[in-house]
Amino acid sequence: MLLQGFLNLNKPFDWTSHDCVARVRKLLRLKRVGHAGTLDPAATGVLPIALGKATRLLQYLPENKAYKATIRLGVRTTTDDLKGEIITSQACAGLSLAEVKTALAQFEGKIEQIPPNYSAIQVDGKRLYDLARQGKIVEVPVRTVEIFQIEVLDWREGDFPELDVAIACGSGTYIRAIARDLGAILETGGTLAALIRTQSSGFDLTDSLTFTDLETKLQGGTFQPLTPDAALQHLLSVTLPATSAQKWCQGQRVSLNSDVTGIVRVYQEETRFLGVGQLQDEVLIPQMVFEPIS
Repeated sequence: MLLQGFLNLNKPFDWTSHDCVARVRKLLRLKRVGHAGTLDPAATGVLPIALGKATRLLQYLPENKAYKATIRLGVRTTTDDLKGEIITSQACAGLSLAEVKTALAQFEGKIEQIPPNYSAIQVDGKRLYDLARQGKIVEVPVRTVEIFQIEVLDWREGDFPELDVAIACGSGTYIRAIARDLGAILETGGTLAALIRTQSSGFDLTDSLTFTDLETKLQGGTFQPLTPDAALQHLLSVTLPATSAQKWCQGQRVSLNSDVTGIVRVYQEETRFLGVGQLQDEVLIPQMVFEPIS
């Protein structure tokens, strides 16, 4: 069976994204495997996996993501989550939910965020987590990220209160940094206690497969990857007649009467996915030909 398309994987706790790719390669006996949107080892949830030629489509996937996070207040750690060493710990039993909601409101919209010291971001060609483990202090570059919505799902009082929040955000957002910065605003300290990615690149947690699910389907011969264009539904689509489709798949620009502009999904006869193109001034330019026509 020719495997090319996507796997909506529910990443296990304590696995790196690279671990997941390596496991999928082994299970499917497939060399060309990639992933979209790195997920921290301590997080679980949606990790889109591209199979075969679909790895070339990763750059076109939507970037928005959604998470369910548990934030613990009163604690600061070296990694901004519970895997790190505790820097400070102070009870804050008097903290109210109203105060927390007021502070959370400051995160909605476009904000300036400093990523955690323990992150995969590179500074001078070196990963921040490698520098942090070596005890080297570097200036972490500030980045602009966008938070579309933060909703409080639950609030648990105590000496070290916890809140569950649903966060919808753009690419590059660190939820650990939100936990840290929320604690800074409240002057209590804060760290991420748990994180589940519920949506990523057009994939939803409710439709994801665990490794156990995947292995069961493989043993039963029922595994089918999601179609290559399943992750590209945010793009408009265009359809080419047979003659134009053949030329386009050979790398030629073709004329197309359309008022659409930008990156589009390209089909022949509405059902055969050919690849991704750029439509400009009624000319369709090949960007990635997925299905060549001989």
